[in-house]
Amino acid sequence: MEVIPFLVLAVGVDNMCILVNAVKRQSLELPLEGRISNALVEVGPSITLASLSEVLAFAVGSFIPMPACRVFSMFAALAVLLDFLLQVTAFVALIVFDFRRTEDKRVDCFPCMKISSYTNSDKGIDQRKPGLLTRYMKEIHAPILSLWGVKIAVICVFVAFALASIALCTRIQPGLEQKIVLPRDSYLQGYFNNVSEYLRIGPPLYFVVKNYNYSSESRHTNQLCSISQCDSDSLLNEIARASLTPESSYIAKPAASWLDDFLVWISPEAFGCCRKFTNGAYCPPDDQPPCCSSSDGFCSLGGVCKDCTTCFHHSDLRNGRPSTTQFEEKLPWFLSALPSSDCAKGGHGAYTSSVEFKGNGSDIIPASSFRTYHTPLNKQVDYVNSMRAARELSSRLSDSLKIEIFPYSVFYMFFEQYLDIWRTALINLSIAIGAVFIVCLAITCSLWSSSIILLVLTMIVVDLMGVMAILNIQLNAVSVVNLVMAVGISVEFCVHMTHAFSVSTGDKDQRTKEALATMGASVFSGITLTKLVGVIVLCFSRTEVFVVYYFQMYLALVLLGFLHGLVFLPVVLSMFGPPSRRVLIEQRQDRAPVPPQQ
Repeated sequence: MEVIPFLVLAVGVDNMCILVNAVKRQSLELPLEGRISNALVEVGPSITLASLSEVLAFAVGSFIPMPACRVFSMFAALAVLLDFLLQVTAFVALIVFDFRRTEDKRVDCFPCMKISSYTNSDKGIDQRKPGLLTRYMKEIHAPILSLWGVKIAVICVFVAFALASIALCTRIQPGLEQKIVLPRDSYLQGYFNNVSEYLRIGPPLYFVVKNYNYSSESRHTNQLCSISQCDSDSLLNEIARASLTPESSYIAKPAASWLDDFLVWISPEAFGCCRKFTNGAYCPPDDQPPCCSSSDGFCSLGGVCKDCTTCFHHSDLRNGRPSTTQFEEKLPWFLSALPSSDCAKGGHGAYTSSVEFKGNGSDIIPASSFRTYHTPLNKQVDYVNSMRAARELSSRLSDSLKIEIFPYSVFYMFFEQYLDIWRTALINLSIAIGAVFIVCLAITCSLWSSSIILLVLTMIVVDLMGVMAILNIQLNAVSVVNLVMAVGISVEFCVHMTHAFSVSTGDKDQRTKEALATMGASVFSGITLTKLVGVIVLCFSRTEVFVVYYFQMYLALVLLGFLHGLVFLPVVLSMFGPPSRRVLIEQRQDRAPVPPQQ
C-alpha cells in the first residue's frame, strides 16, 4: 500500500509534464484549442500506449496466487487507469484555464490580479527561444550519439552489462531480514544481533505422522521407532542419521519420540512405570500420590500402592510390542503419567500435545509428532534452506515407508513463499512484459517497434536485478512488487521516444535527432528528474526497509530507465529503427485514386 501513492504520483506527474511541454511547443499563432488539439495528437498516442501498458501489466499480475503481489497489482491497475482518465480529461481542461490566465496577463498565484508587464504572448513559436535542455539534446546529445564509434561502444557496454546482470541474478537470495524492517535505533536490533551471535540451538522442528496404524498386524510401529527390534531405516533412525550432518540437514539432534518412550514405559523391565492395581486401574509410581504424600517427605512400601504390579510380563507382549487392545488401553495411561525419579518416562507434559488419540477402536492415530530442533538459523537463507531440507527428508521417508509424513516449524508459514519466490517473480515479470508487448502491438500495429520496446524493457528489468545482486537486496514480496512496478514505469522511458521516432521524417539519424529534440527533454525533465527528486527523499528514512527497497531500488530504476531511454534506445533506433509512419501515410495518400470530376 505504501508503493501505490508513489506510483500514482510518478505516473501522473510524468504524463502531465509531457502534455504541458507538448502544448508549449505549439505555435502561438494558433488558437488555444488548436494548440491543445495538436499537443494531444503529438503525445496522446504515446501517453495512451504507456498508460494502457501499465494498466494491463498490473491487471494481469492480479491473477498471481501470491497475496501481496495480487493485492498490489489490483490497486496499481486501478490507480494508473484513474490517473490516465484524469490526465486526458480534467488536466487538459486545467491546462486550458491556465493558458487563458496567462493570455489574460493574470498572476499564477494570484489569478485575480492583472499586470501590464507580462510575457508577450504575441510572439510566434519561431521567435521563442528553446530551453537549455532542449538545446542540449538537439545540439550536443544527439550529435554525439550519431557517431558510429559511440554507437558501437554504447551497444557493447549495455549488452555486456545485461549479460553480467543475468549472471549476477543467481546471487540474489530469497528472504527479508528481520532487522531491516525495524528503525535503526530500535532495541530489537540488539536482540536480533545477540540471537544471531549467541544462540546455540534453532527453532523446534516437528515431524508429523498422519494415520499411524498401531494394530498388531501393521508394521508402522517398527517403521517409526528407534529402540530394539525397530527397522534400521525407520523414521527416527533416519532423523538421527540426518542430525549427524547438520550443515546440510539443518537438524541439530535426534528426535524426542513418544513412541519409543511409550514402548519402554510399558516394558516389564521398567517396573516402576506401567503398573496397575489388583482391580486393573492405573497405579502411579511409589514416589507420587496417592502412593506417597507430598507432605510426608518420605515414602514407605506399606502404603496404598503395596498391591501394585507391573502391567505386563514378557509373555504378555509379542516381540516386545503390545497388542492392539493393550496399546489402546495403556496409551492414555502413558500420556497422563507424571515423570518422576522412580519413572522418568512418564509422558505427561512432554508428549501431551504430541498425539491425537481418540481411542475409538479404529486402530488409527490420525496425527502424532516427533520433536527435534533445527540448527541455529542466523540468516534468511538458512531459514529457507532448512525448510527445504526438512521437506526433502520428509518426502523421501514418506516414499520409502509408505507413510504420510510432513515437517512443521513455527516459522514455516512465514517462509513458505520463499520456496517458490523465484518462480513467482519470473511469472509475474513475464506476464507483465508480455502484456506490455501485446498492448504496444495492438496500438502501434508495428511488430518492429513493439519488439524494440520489449527488448529495452527486458534489459532494464534484468539490469535492475543485477543491481539487486550487487547491493545484496533480497528477493521477497516487496522486491517482486517493485520489479513488477519497474516494468510499468520503464515503459514510459521507451514508449515516448519510440513514438516520436516513428512519426518523424528523414533518415534514421535525422529522425533520432528529431525525437531527442522534441521528446528527449520531456522524458528527462518530466520523467527522470521528477522521479529522482521524489526518490532522493527516501534515503533519509529511519527504517532500513525504505532505504533498501524503495530508495536504492527506485534510484537504480530511474537511472537505468534514463540511460536506456535516452542513450541505448536512440542508438538502437538509429541503427535498427522501423520506417517512418508519416512517410508511409503520405505515400498511401499519394497513391489514392483521385475521384473523377463531374
